Amino acid sequence: MSHPDFRRYLSARLAGSFGSQMLIVALGYQVYELTRNPLDLGLIGLSQFLPFVILVLPAGHAADRLDRRRIMAACYALLAACAVGLMALTVAGLHAVWPIFAVMTLFGVARAFSMPTGQALVPNLVPTRDFGNAIAITSSAGQIAIIGGPALGGILYLAGPAVVYAVVAVLTLLGSVLLLGIAGGGRGEPLREPVSLRTVLSGVLFVRSHPVVLGSISLDLFAVLFGGATALLPVYASDILRVGPIGLGVLRSAPAVGAAVCAAVIAARPVSRHVGAWMFGGVAVFGASTLIFGISTSFPLTLAALVVLGAADQVSVYIRHLLVQLTTPDRIRGRVSAVNAVFIGASNELGEFESGVTAAWWTTVPAVLVGGIATIVVAATWSRLFPSLRTLDRFPGMADAGLPSGGPDPEGVAGPDELGMSVAGATSAVPAPGEGPGGGSAASPE
Repeated sequence: MSHPDFRRYLSARLAGSFGSQMLIVALGYQVYELTRNPLDLGLIGLSQFLPFVILVLPAGHAADRLDRRRIMAACYALLAACAVGLMALTVAGLHAVWPIFAVMTLFGVARAFSMPTGQALVPNLVPTRDFGNAIAITSSAGQIAIIGGPALGGILYLAGPAVVYAVVAVLTLLGSVLLLGIAGGGRGEPLREPVSLRTVLSGVLFVRSHPVVLGSISLDLFAVLFGGATALLPVYASDILRVGPIGLGVLRSAPAVGAAVCAAVIAARPVSRHVGAWMFGGVAVFGASTLIFGISTSFPLTLAALVVLGAADQVSVYIRHLLVQLTTPDRIRGRVSAVNAVFIGASNELGEFESGVTAAWWTTVPAVLVGGIATIVVAATWSRLFPSLRTLDRFPGMADAGLPSGGPDPEGVAGPDELGMSVAGATSAVPAPGEGPGGGSAASPE
C-alpha cells in the first residue's frame, strides 16, 4: 500500500506485537518455574486487566484531544521500559513474583492507552477507499506476530529470560521511533470540548444511539462470552487428543493461521456487499466450528476446525472494525474505540472464565458444545434484535469514496463526516488482530 505513514504504523505495530507476544511467553515460563503455582499465571493477566478496565475510557478521551501518534509512541516506550524492568529483575536474581505484577500493571496501562488510540489512528493514515485493505493488512500482520512471536520467544528463552526481555525492549523502542516518524499528529480537527464526565462517557452515549455500532460490538461480547472454548485447549491436548505440549502449541496456532489466511484473502478481495450477512455468517460459522472442535477426537479434524474458527473470527473482526470506524466521526473515534475495547476485554476474560466454570460443572466436552450452541443462538437472536445490522449492504461512507451506495442508509447511519455532534465523543475500540468472536491476545498492546 503506497501510504508511507501507514507503512510506518504497520511496521511499528508488527514490532510491538512480536515483542508483546515474546514477553508474555517468557514471563509465563519464568513465573511458573519460580513458583510452580498456576494461580500466579492468572494473576499476570489480572495485573494487566485491572488498569486496562479503569483507564481505557479516559484513554479514549485522550486519543480525541491529543496527538495520537505521540500517545502511541509513549505507549511503546512504556512497553520497552517494562521489558527493561523485567530484564533488570531477572539479572538481579528474582525470588518473589510481586515485582513482576507491578511491572505488568504498567504493561496494562500502556495497553489501555494504545488500544483505542491505535484503532483511532488508522483512519487518519489512509483514504476511505483504502481503509478496508488497511484493516485487512494490519490484521494479517498481527496474526503473523501471534503465530511467530511465541515461537521466537520460546527459542530465545533457551538463552535465558533476560535475553528475551532485551530483544523485546529493542523491538518496542523501534516501534516508538517509527511512530514518531509519522507525519502530523494523526488527528483531524482538535477537540475543543471541556473535560467532563459527559465527554469522557460520550463514547458510551454514541454507541447506545447507533444500532449498527451497538449491535456489532455487543454481538462480539456475547459470542465470545459463550464461545471462548479455546481456553480449554490444554485439556484437549492432554486428555482427549493426547498430543502433548507440542500438539498443544500447534493447536494454539491453528486459529491464528486461519485468521491470517482469511485476512490475506480479504485484503485481495475486500468484502463490499452484504456486510451484515457476512458478519452474522462469520459468527454462526464460528459457533459451528466450536461444535466440531468440541466433539472431535481426531487431531487433524480438530486442527481443521480451529483453522476455520480463526477464519470466521477474522471475518467478524474485519467487518466490525470497519463498521465502527466508518460510522464514528474522527473527533470521537478514540472514545468509541475505548468502549469497543471494554467489550473486547470483558468478553475475552469472562469468556475464558465461563469456559472454565462450565467445564468444572459439566466436564469439558459438554461445556464446549453448550458454548457453540449458545454462540449460534446469539447470532440468530441478534439478527432479529438489530435488523438494520442484518440487512446492511455496504459499509457507511463508502459512497463518498467513489463507490456506489448500493441502497439506502439504514437506521440513519452516516459516514465519518456526516454525523452531527449532539453527543460528545466516542470511539470504537478497534480490536487487536484476532480479537473478535474468537477472542484475542490480551498481551498485545493493541
